[in-house]
Amino acid sequence: MHKDANQRPFTHLQDAFTRFFHGEAGYPTFKKQGVHDSFYVSNDKIIVEGMRLGIPRLGWVKMREAVQFQGKILGVTITREAGRWSVSIQVDVGAYARPRTADGVVGVDLGVSTLATLSTGEKVESPKPLTRLLKRLQTLQRRVSRKQQGSRNRRKAIQRLARLHRRISNIRHDVLHKLTSQLTSENQVVAIEDLNVQGMMANHHLARAISDMGFYEFRRQLTYKAKLTHTEMIVVDRWYPSSKTCSRCGKYLEHLTLAHRTTGCDCGPSMDRDHNAAINLARVGYTRSHAYGDASGGGTMATSVYESCIVEAGTTPCARLRTR
Repeated sequence: MHKDANQRPFTHLQDAFTRFFHGEAGYPTFKKQGVHDSFYVSNDKIIVEGMRLGIPRLGWVKMREAVQFQGKILGVTITREAGRWSVSIQVDVGAYARPRTADGVVGVDLGVSTLATLSTGEKVESPKPLTRLLKRLQTLQRRVSRKQQGSRNRRKAIQRLARLHRRISNIRHDVLHKLTSQLTSENQVVAIEDLNVQGMMANHHLARAISDMGFYEFRRQLTYKAKLTHTEMIVVDRWYPSSKTCSRCGKYLEHLTLAHRTTGCDCGPSMDRDHNAAINLARVGYTRSHAYGDASGGGTMATSVYESCIVEAGTTPCARLRTR
C-alpha cells in the first residue's frame, strides 16, 4: 500500500474535526467500505503524459481526455463509484476567472413543479430523474433485499442498484450545471431566495419532489461559479413575501395561497405566481447590489436591466424602480 493512502486520512480527519468545532458539520464518523471508495496520490509520485497517467504500483492508466488546464499539478484522487473509476487531478492555475457574456440582473424562483422560473419569464423544467426512474429503483431495491447476505448475487444486485443511483445523480447534476453556468455567465447580479431546505424536507408530502430538484446543490454550484465569473449573488431573506407581493403595483396579496398559481391582482391581468416572485427577487437584487453604479459606468446598465421583464405589452418596471 502506498504511504499516501495512510497519511491522507489523517488530513481528512483534521479537516472534519475543524468543521465540527466550527459548527459546520456533525461529529466525524468512520468511512464505510464500498461507499465512495477513493485514495490520494501526491504530485511527486505521479506522471501525467497526454491521455495517460502513471500511478505507483499500478503503472500506466489510460484517461478519456487530457488535462485541460495549464499549471502545477498538486495531486490526484482516484475514486470508484458504482463500478466506475474516475481521476480528479488538482491543478494550481493561479488567479482564474471566467468571462461573462452579458451584464444583466436576474431573479430566480425555485419550485417543485418547475425547477426554476427566471424574471425574464423563462421556465427551466427539471427532468425529475428520481420520479421517472422510481419504479425501476424500487424493483432493484427489492431484488437486493431478497438476495442472501454475503452472496455473489447480492453483490451483483447492489452494483446494478448503484449504477441506477449514479444515473439519477448524473441527470440531476447535468441540468443544474447547465443552469448555474448560464446564470453566472450571462448576468452581473443573480438574486435567489434563502430556502429552508431542511424544513421543507420535513413535509413528507413534498420531501421526495424537493430532493429530486436538488435545491441545495443548485445553491452550492451557483455560489462557487459566481466567484469564478465575479457575479454578485444576492440571497433574499426567506421571509420576504416574493410570491404575495404584486410586481406591478407592490400590493400585498393576502388571499394568495399555495393552491393559487396566478396572482390575480386588481392592477392588471393575472400573472404567473412564480414569474411574479422572480421579478420581485430581481428587484431586490437590483436594489441591494452596487453593480448599477460601480460596474456599469454611471448607470448605463439601467436601460437593459429589466428590458426582458415585460409584464404587459410595452410596459417595463424599469421606470418605477428608479423612483422607489
